[in-house]
Amino acid sequence: LDTLAEKEYDDIAELAAYICDTPIALISLIDGERQWFKSKIGLDINETHRDIAFCAHAILGEDIFNVPDSSLDERFQDNPLVTGFPNVKFYAGAPIITPEGYSIGTICVIDNSPKTLNDKQINALKSLSRNIVSLLELRLKLNESQNQLQLIMKTDNKNKQIEKERIE
Repeated sequence: LDTLAEKEYDDIAELAAYICDTPIALISLIDGERQWFKSKIGLDINETHRDIAFCAHAILGEDIFNVPDSSLDERFQDNPLVTGFPNVKFYAGAPIITPEGYSIGTICVIDNSPKTLNDKQINALKSLSRNIVSLLELRLKLNESQNQLQLIMKTDNKNKQIEKERIE
């Protein structure tokens, strides 16, 4: 959470908005209290409280969480994201599920009008979710490799210093 925006994630969110023909697409990560946007297309806020987040519902399943018209859905009719800015009427979110089975967020698309996705759009959203997981895993492995390299370099420098002191 709270990392800087990265072009690779922004590209995925932009692709989701394009494929699903929506003005808003988000890659959100969720913790105990909030939903934070790793990437956002068409929305200028960085986070929302978990209590009102559609994502909090989407991470409970393994399939697309779809709300074709939030004004007709009892769970969301009074939600401030529906009754006020950004006026969410349509929401579809694919959970981002780690290889260990943890749902950590979603890639979602949002519209201000009721909508239904077709099968190709749903499958594309699922595919983009899997791509996000792959990217997250790649980033994690890269960070681990960089940490190991730094440790090796520190050890090597320390050994060189010891050898230098031994020679003197």
